[in-house]
Amino acid sequence: MKMNHKVFFHFLIIGVLLFDLSGCASKKKSKKRFKSSSATMRSYCVLGKTYHPTYVAVGQKMQGISSWYGPDFHGKMTSNGETYNMHDRTAAHKTWPMNTMLRVSNMQNGKSTVVRVNDRGPFVAGRIVDCSYAAGKEIGLDQMGIAKVQIEVVGFAGRVADPTKVGKAHERIALSNFGIQVGAFRRLEGAQIYKEQHGKIDPRYKTVVKHMHDEVGDPLYRVWMMGFASEEEARDFAACQNIPGAFIVRE
Repeated sequence: MKMNHKVFFHFLIIGVLLFDLSGCASKKKSKKRFKSSSATMRSYCVLGKTYHPTYVAVGQKMQGISSWYGPDFHGKMTSNGETYNMHDRTAAHKTWPMNTMLRVSNMQNGKSTVVRVNDRGPFVAGRIVDCSYAAGKEIGLDQMGIAKVQIEVVGFAGRVADPTKVGKAHERIALSNFGIQVGAFRRLEGAQIYKEQHGKIDPRYKTVVKHMHDEVGDPLYRVWMMGFASEEEARDFAACQNIPGAFIVRE
């Protein structure tokens, strides 16, 4: 059956438009969305333990056990909002900043690779870094499973630093004056006991007793934990530690 030229041209135009729209849709779908750097530097709680992300400097090192993760996580979302690709050279670290570049050196066979941090973990005692399948294979983890490694900061923002242009070390995340009230007492002795108890939870935060007065002028001793970087960090800490009645305070 012959098709009228005008009809053929009409269908051709529709086909081109549909192809173009599908292309736009696929581009939008594949666009990565990343969490802000401030969001990925917030303290977080996993399995009852609180982790505090902190800034690092080029040349900073750490030794411990490395593992790797691959097919079971391929295509899932990482902690910074990327889609995990086991064929990329990436890694998970519990506290070092996202997009920090690390040299991972296998101390058992001498092999090394450079990875970019884009995830949190591994949450196993003694393990300091979880390499992607591609990175792990380069240093022999695909055969060994786990290995003792040294990790070294070699750059930031996804780029390896020029050793001749490295400036001052990136300062550790600055703490502000956010805090949480963990208790209030009529007697100073009770407040001091509470201060000592909560002061042992995490040395990053300072536990203090505030001498105040209630609405009728009677003395009141409030126990505060101070030094959180943000309201969100303080709230997360209180929830993770399951401190009943805790609420946010500021000096």
